[in-house]
Amino acid sequence: MLTINNIEVIYSDVILVLKGMSMRVPQGKITALLGSNGAGKTTTLKAISGLLKPEDGEVTDGAIEFMGKPIQNQDAADIVRQGIFQVMEGRRVFVHLTVEENLVAGGYTRKELNLSRDIEKVYEYFPRLKERRNQTAGHLSGGEQQMLAIGRALMAKPNLMMLDEPSLGLAPLLVREIFHIIKRINEESGTTILLVEQNANLALGIADEVYIMENGRIVLEGRPEDLRENADVREFYLGLTEVGQRKSYREVKHYKRRKRWLS
Repeated sequence: MLTINNIEVIYSDVILVLKGMSMRVPQGKITALLGSNGAGKTTTLKAISGLLKPEDGEVTDGAIEFMGKPIQNQDAADIVRQGIFQVMEGRRVFVHLTVEENLVAGGYTRKELNLSRDIEKVYEYFPRLKERRNQTAGHLSGGEQQMLAIGRALMAKPNLMMLDEPSLGLAPLLVREIFHIIKRINEESGTTILLVEQNANLALGIADEVYIMENGRIVLEGRPEDLRENADVREFYLGLTEVGQRKSYREVKHYKRRKRWLS
């Protein structure tokens, strides 16, 4: 469905952020993109969704294809109309609108006018939103706002939904609930999902394919079950020793110097 082939992204004509970045997102699957802060994950999503221009960034080399057609450097509105919807980091709900008004806004790009059936489907995934349908979104908890942001994306009926750090700032129990719902959405609706995360353990639990990114390029890829057995992934992303015990801070604090795949 989505192919990123050897792209480079530069900000302000001088700052090279992505360096020969390549990955594939197959249709109907959950693909996870993992990496530490500053690895280039969010820039990758912005390159796909056309959101680089407002930040003075652009794809200067390589190609991004969606459904066989190039989309690099297209306007964001045109990319949304092709069925790509990004759930931004930090929720970004319309705080002065109600929950239901936010959902209606999510269906703005659709041609059909009757949105009630899809709103009810969102409420089926997120019963808390139904309870708060007339409440102003700015008064929701962080977890509820994250649910609303995902629900608003579903209202656009996306072919590809991209989630940027959905676990950010949320309590562990709530994060597990949201990840369970993301998996349900994929299985029940067939929505293709590109998940950007730092929580490697949870992402590996729901993804079909996983890419690991460092310093603007992919350094490792594979199926979750294979990566869980990779010594580097276990040590640097899951925080486990070879015998499966969690490592102490003293043991991992110099991890960047020791990553074997970057040598």
